[in-house]
Amino acid sequence: MVVDQPTFSLLGPLDVRVSGRPLHLGGTKPRVLLATLLLDANQVVTADFLLEVLWPRHRPRSAHANLRTYVSSLRGGLGAAGVGIRAHPHGYAIEVPVEQLDVLLFEDLIAGARAAGRTEEAFDRLCRALALWRGTPLADLPNSVLWERRLRSLTEVRLGAAEELIDLRTARGQYAGAIGELRGLLAEHPFREDLAQRLMLALHRSGRQAEALHTYTVLRQRLVAELGVEPGAELRRTHAIVLAEEPPPSAVLHTPHQLPADIPDFTGRADAVAALKQALSPRERPPDGPPSVVVVAGPPGVGKSALAVHCAHALRADYPGGQIYLNLGGTAREPAGPGELLAQALRALGAGENGLPHTVHERSALYRSLLAERPMLVLLDDAAGAAQVRPLLPGSGCAVLVTSRRRLTELPGAVRLELDVLPREEAEEFLGRIVGVERLAGEREAAAAIVRHCDYLPLAVRIAGARLAGRPDWSLRVLRQRLDDEPGRLGELYAGDLGVRVSFNRSYRLLPADAALTFRVLGLLGPDSLPGWVVDAVLDRHRADDVMDILVDANLLRLAGTDQIGQSRFRLHDLLRCAAREKAGGEPERHALTRVLGAWMAIAENATARLPTTVFGMTSEKAVRWNLAGDTVGRLTADPLSWFDAEHDALVGAVRLAADAGLAQAAWGLAAAFVPYFDLRCHFDAWQHTHRIALAAARLAEDLDGEAAMLRGLAQVCLYQDRYAESARMFRRSRAIFRELGDTRGEATSICGLGAVNQFCGGHPAALEYFRKALAMFLAIGDQGGEAYARQAIGRVCLESGDPAQASKWLGQALRLARELGDPHREGAVSMQFGRLHDLAADADQAMRFQGHALDIFESLGDRHCGAYAMRGLGRLQMVRGDRSDASAQLERSLTIFQQLGDRSGEAAAIQTLGELHRSAGRAHLARDCLRHARMLRRELRGGADLAVRPTTGH
Repeated sequence: MVVDQPTFSLLGPLDVRVSGRPLHLGGTKPRVLLATLLLDANQVVTADFLLEVLWPRHRPRSAHANLRTYVSSLRGGLGAAGVGIRAHPHGYAIEVPVEQLDVLLFEDLIAGARAAGRTEEAFDRLCRALALWRGTPLADLPNSVLWERRLRSLTEVRLGAAEELIDLRTARGQYAGAIGELRGLLAEHPFREDLAQRLMLALHRSGRQAEALHTYTVLRQRLVAELGVEPGAELRRTHAIVLAEEPPPSAVLHTPHQLPADIPDFTGRADAVAALKQALSPRERPPDGPPSVVVVAGPPGVGKSALAVHCAHALRADYPGGQIYLNLGGTAREPAGPGELLAQALRALGAGENGLPHTVHERSALYRSLLAERPMLVLLDDAAGAAQVRPLLPGSGCAVLVTSRRRLTELPGAVRLELDVLPREEAEEFLGRIVGVERLAGEREAAAAIVRHCDYLPLAVRIAGARLAGRPDWSLRVLRQRLDDEPGRLGELYAGDLGVRVSFNRSYRLLPADAALTFRVLGLLGPDSLPGWVVDAVLDRHRADDVMDILVDANLLRLAGTDQIGQSRFRLHDLLRCAAREKAGGEPERHALTRVLGAWMAIAENATARLPTTVFGMTSEKAVRWNLAGDTVGRLTADPLSWFDAEHDALVGAVRLAADAGLAQAAWGLAAAFVPYFDLRCHFDAWQHTHRIALAAARLAEDLDGEAAMLRGLAQVCLYQDRYAESARMFRRSRAIFRELGDTRGEATSICGLGAVNQFCGGHPAALEYFRKALAMFLAIGDQGGEAYARQAIGRVCLESGDPAQASKWLGQALRLARELGDPHREGAVSMQFGRLHDLAADADQAMRFQGHALDIFESLGDRHCGAYAMRGLGRLQMVRGDRSDASAQLERSLTIFQQLGDRSGEAAAIQTLGELHRSAGRAHLARDCLRHARMLRRELRGGADLAVRPTTGH
């Protein structure tokens, strides 16, 4: 059987192929091992050398065994292809023929070229040798210092070969090819005077004297500025030769067609394409009118240049005078200056080097004059700012399309197009065009997850598609699983010279220090939208709007709308957030995060204090607070419920942030501050979620205050949802901790919870004992809010125990105290009990009045849970009076709310009353179903009640 021989490529990313198809050889370490062996192919590489390459810092104890495993794995992968790795007493050797390894073939071709002299064979061998290079050797593997000697030698040989090939080209008069190769080499080796000398001579011999002189000027400036030296004698002599000769005559006006190639797989953006075509079409403006200027702005990687190039090609027929393309280098460390850019444009238009004006003003004037003769389409890609663009704007008749990561709002009359990420459907279509529609169709779910992890960013989708296209044996699920890991996501989004992280870094490195810190901290604050004041806390100063504006203008932060209290909200795109998180983690970020959490705490506590019910609120005394400027907090919390509603998601996320950062005091303090809001709005899921997170953080930090507060809050939720046994356990534990800490108020609130559990489970004597003990404790510390609650609770138990006289006494005391305190919520709760009291006394009118008053209060406060109980009571009274229609409506409303909130005891009571209503109306079948359902719910509740009211000590 004939075995196809594999080919190995090291002059670029490591690539192993059999019959033209890539051969997959496992993870990073087996590939590093293979690369090390191939760098010294057909020679023994010692085991110690291999171990040092594989584990340069911390070598595991099992290193030798692991090395043998990796060798065995490579043998298995390469053996079928006929390549062997031989073991020797001191190491291993891989045996590869010259033609199968690009490094060996490269060295063989170079040796043959040098032996052939300056012949056609030498020219051919040099071309073939240099064509083997695909980029930086082993660019896809972690660099090893032990490879440097070998790789440096290869790089030096490549440079020498390139210079020899350039000399051969120059001798043949192939100046254009020589110039292109020299410019590339000089970009890689900017201080090589011999390369600059060759480039100057090639330019001069091809009649481009000004460019030759410009090459000398640029290199001299670089040498003086960065090394403090003047050019050497040979380069100065070449400069003198170029100066001494007469330049060639200026050319006539050219018709440039400089647009980069159109994007063959351009996808979507139909509205944006239509808007650009309309704005740039010459039919939309008078011939002698001002130029049409359109700015396409957006975050890095969003596809601004792709859109601009695609639309420019679509408009080529409208501009037969030509198209000019200039890359402004706006994200480079030193963007191109207007003078240099105008020189490029003038050369493209045919202006001779000898005729180029010296000043930017004069060049701009000549540029406008030449464009006035034949209107053209000008594409200015990657602008740094308006000041860079203005000198490049024609005077009339032309169309100018600008792309920038900044908004460039300073250009008068410009049409601005803000480009955002692709819609989900277009992102999936784009991925399909890269990897193949059939391949995508077979794994729709994985494809959707990939583009979602790419945040629908075109650059990220293109990279993901390129990785899949280069790995045809991968399922989409493989890449999806790699991208599932958010911390490692940016590391997966690279392909060749494309990388999301690299693209983001170009924008990040241009930020001032304050903006850079803010960007990093915003990355830590999670995916939810944030209000603008967060930046004040990040920077520990007030009125930091200028920094927010910098990030918004740089398209690193986007406006996410305005919330219900009028705040502008901002959000980082998900991949930008990943990039920001990667750069965070130092002490400045931790201090900033502490201040942000402290600001959330201060505002939340202010808002809580304005809510109608805060009887069992807890606070973390030791947690940091950070106060906003002036009356900002008062303005934000003027309507506290609206503020909480607006910040709900961010507040829940803040608890997780605090816990993850090890800030237990902040975590449980925030969770506790939200309880009155969660209670009023019945956000039981968020209540439990934040408390469980904060409880774990408090226990990890051995913070007993936090543990007790979180247990008490969780117990309250369990009570609302009829999980009585669980509730009682947590109330008991919180009570014990509060008692150990000497926190009388905290202990009294837990005792109230135990009283409520016993009351709901039918243990009225025990409930009275708990409530009376709690009342005594509230009186001892002067807590009138707690006193009002306890008096109402005692009255409620008396009412349920059939003692209306005592119930009236205690409820009357509670009502009077609630009104004195200005506590409408407590007044509503007591009014509801008075309604029941008057109902038992057969005083229907008073019962209706109190129940109606309670419902009005709860609805005005937005308390759906207590409101549902008032509705149920009112519905029952209406049923007794014969008003079945209104009664049915009230009972159905209350039932819906109880079911939504998971309150099964309330649900059972509402269904029971509905059953009685159906029976009174003669609807026996419906009545029977409702009453059966109510009995079933009560049986389930009694199962939990028996566990909850087992005898305990310490009442």
